Amino acid sequence: MLKKLKSMFRSRTPPAENPVRVIGRFDAAQTTRDNIRHWAMADYLSADQEANPEIRKTLRMRSRYEVANNSYAKGLVQMLANDTIGTGPRIQLLTENEHYNDEIEREFMAWAEAIRLPQKLRMMRVARCQDGESFAAMVTNPKVNHPVKMDIQLLEADRIAGELQLKNDDNSVDGITYDDWGNPVSYRVLKYHPGDEKFSTGWEAFHIPAEYMLHIFRADRPGLHRGIPELTAALPLFAQLRRYNLAVLSAAEAAADFAAILYTDAPPDGEAERVPPMDALELERNMMLTVPAGWKMAQLDAKQPTANHAEFVKIILSEIARCAVSTYGSVSGDFSGHNYASGRLDNQLYHKSVLVDRAFWESDVLNQIFSMWFREYSLVNPTGEFRTPRHTWFWDGFVHVDPTKEANAQQIRLANHTTTLAAECAKDGRDYMSVLRQRAKEIKLMREYGIPVPGEQIASQPAESEEDSQQQENEKDE
Repeated sequence: MLKKLKSMFRSRTPPAENPVRVIGRFDAAQTTRDNIRHWAMADYLSADQEANPEIRKTLRMRSRYEVANNSYAKGLVQMLANDTIGTGPRIQLLTENEHYNDEIEREFMAWAEAIRLPQKLRMMRVARCQDGESFAAMVTNPKVNHPVKMDIQLLEADRIAGELQLKNDDNSVDGITYDDWGNPVSYRVLKYHPGDEKFSTGWEAFHIPAEYMLHIFRADRPGLHRGIPELTAALPLFAQLRRYNLAVLSAAEAAADFAAILYTDAPPDGEAERVPPMDALELERNMMLTVPAGWKMAQLDAKQPTANHAEFVKIILSEIARCAVSTYGSVSGDFSGHNYASGRLDNQLYHKSVLVDRAFWESDVLNQIFSMWFREYSLVNPTGEFRTPRHTWFWDGFVHVDPTKEANAQQIRLANHTTTLAAECAKDGRDYMSVLRQRAKEIKLMREYGIPVPGEQIASQPAESEEDSQQQENEKDE
């Protein structure tokens, strides 16, 4: 039997002329009877082959199913979109001309509102988490209520696909064509979704140049050209958790349906007498029932859910949170075990991942959108500028665990000159220049109406002149 097992796992590669046995010191590199099944599916595929079209299709379908039927998965993707995108980014130009900055900022935000840019960015964030990647084409839409008719058209990942007839083209990967340097050249977009009833016409498609396409995904391996769902590692956990919760709920519901049971302690002749099947009775309040002689009635103790149910769910959700680079409290919505220190630490870890994600959106999405928009705006309203002006982005600020402590810490940092007003306002997603202008207006109005300005000391009496002060000192000397 042992020889048969060895022959099954024997390599089919012809042995070398002078075989040399290499002994490694890594336990994980050893194949033993205990770990052979654990790593049976480990492969040596390339990044694109590992995420081939059929694999990505299967993962997208299962991820979409869990998001549609699992409340935790649904809440997770929506939370990531809300925390990352929020109400939408706001641009701030960094040129020396303040009037020019205000004009461009105002026009861009008006255009963003016209095309509903924040909503589309949130949808793209959901698609990246759920489907693994998101596509958006920058097109011309004459219905846009703005002088710049540029629009953002969202595309599902299923519509970017290669031809059924495989060609000997090393520069194409499932609908995306690259040049010799690895830069995308064009995207092949299906006219209809493969799951649409209109798709009966076949794989009719058109090509969009790469400069007009936004392709968003997280590359976990070098050489990966298409994305897989960010929930991939957590999909089995989501499915098991959903089945487990449904099973516990069904058991508790079934146990609650039993109002009472009949039992006997002293069956005749040492054997229980057969009891004929009885129909279920609908019991009402304050009613009395009679039971057969020798039988007793007792209430069923339904121990559902079990005592370890909550702990098991917490462990599963904690593992899911790590997959999403989040925390247990953020995924579950349960902050009962947090104090100020632990809550602040969890927020810091989660906020850091959000900041990293926002930096990705700025470099790979927003900067491209603004560059294309500014080019179109320069054609409609010539500004004399042809290069995209220097700019930065502001996002929604994070909610602090204790706003009072954070405000005191902010005041101390400003007093010690270890930070700037611009940096502190940026943390809250605000432009410090707008804050100063608005604050100046408010202070001016408060002084006009005689309202005390916080931070200013209002003298109840007019200040004494220098002569009066000298006279008082002379009187004291006398």
